[in-house]
Amino acid sequence: MSAESNRTYPHRMLAEIYEQPGAWRATIERSVEGGQIFARELASLGQGVRAFEKLVIAASGSSRNAGLAGELQIEDLSGLPVDVEYASEYAYRSPGSSAGTLVMVISQSGASADAVAALREARKRGAATLGLTNAPDSVIAREADAKLLTRATAELAVPATKSFTTQLAVLFLFALRMACERGRMDAGAAAGQIERLRALPGQLEQRLDAWSAESLAAARRFAGCKVFQCIGRGVHYAIAREGALKLKEITYSHAEGYPAGELLHGPNALVGESSVVVALATRDQADPGSVVRYEKTLAVLEYVKARHGRTLIISCEGDRRAAALGDATLFVPDAPELLLPLLEVVPLQLFAYHFGVLHGCDVDHPKNLVKAVTT
Repeated sequence: MSAESNRTYPHRMLAEIYEQPGAWRATIERSVEGGQIFARELASLGQGVRAFEKLVIAASGSSRNAGLAGELQIEDLSGLPVDVEYASEYAYRSPGSSAGTLVMVISQSGASADAVAALREARKRGAATLGLTNAPDSVIAREADAKLLTRATAELAVPATKSFTTQLAVLFLFALRMACERGRMDAGAAAGQIERLRALPGQLEQRLDAWSAESLAAARRFAGCKVFQCIGRGVHYAIAREGALKLKEITYSHAEGYPAGELLHGPNALVGESSVVVALATRDQADPGSVVRYEKTLAVLEYVKARHGRTLIISCEGDRRAAALGDATLFVPDAPELLLPLLEVVPLQLFAYHFGVLHGCDVDHPKNLVKAVTT
């Protein structure tokens, strides 16, 4: 059944997971007009957009995880150096922003107190500022020198789902724009990348129902576990962090996200039958670096299985090697390395959702959490 059908959902969070294909389409189409990426949105930065020497991303929570994925997308495609800061720490760091720095502040609501403070501090330091938000009339959208908008429509459940993935889409498009500006990519190559991005909403629609059923089965399989170690390499590390954050927010489990190799430097003490290693083991077979990272991740999973650890693996369709190492495996379609995060995070959202519901948690309004931290 289509994700855009007029079905009803038991929770707002599940509805918003299913709204993601439409949110992605709207975000992509409004960001690319006449073949130009953010032509109007970045116009206020003038010709200076190609002259920036450094990008600083300031964000908190899920938005920071999106920023960590964006860091690799932007650096890999454009060569522009990127630092990702916690918004709550940015104002207290030694001044590192100057006239040659662009500071991007990411906030779903555009009203997070820490994000607003980071934006104002950046302006005080003389940096150009760029807001990325889902709220066009928010403080960040008004005060930033330029703004990029996600088109997720209102997100009512507290856990970020469609706001997070539309941020990933915007950051990927921004990476393409900067690659073109800096002479690392021509218009034809960028157009090809945009078409690959445009294909993802349809792929997601085709798989949502199956992923939901498979995620529910995995949640039941691991129902007695309360410790989750989420691992990934490269751009997938950001998604491991986001998967861990969803489990913490929704299920109140102990969950942490690590680069895959770091599991063997202390966290492996927790490996055992009462914990689960959640691994992002996808790969782009056309990308040699992606294949190397994938092989290294499988080596870590072999270590985990040798010690009777339990594993939930996200891998690409048809990957029997990864599946052989999983107690449960959720498959995503093949995609370019820097677009895989958009697909692989959705089964993690669904797993956290079903795990929380099975344990009687209020997944739409988890305890102690609010949609935007405005104080």
